[in-house]
Amino acid sequence: MAGRWTVFAVFAVLGFVGGILANWAYKQIFPLLLSMFPDIFTAEWFLSGLGGTVLTLLIVVVWASFSPEK
Repeated sequence: MAGRWTVFAVFAVLGFVGGILANWAYKQIFPLLLSMFPDIFTAEWFLSGLGGTVLTLLIVVVWASFSPEK
């Protein structure tokens, strides 16, 4: 069980750092990207990809939470 908690803790730290980087990117880089590529962030394929990412991460978290210990 300690191994599973270690993995959760590592992913929690990575998620926290990723959130900080995402906030920075949103404030610094996103306006630049939006001015360079105005159509990409409204494109259906891009939004579908983001939705698929969130869904996949949710499935992995649920699977890891309910999978039996070895």
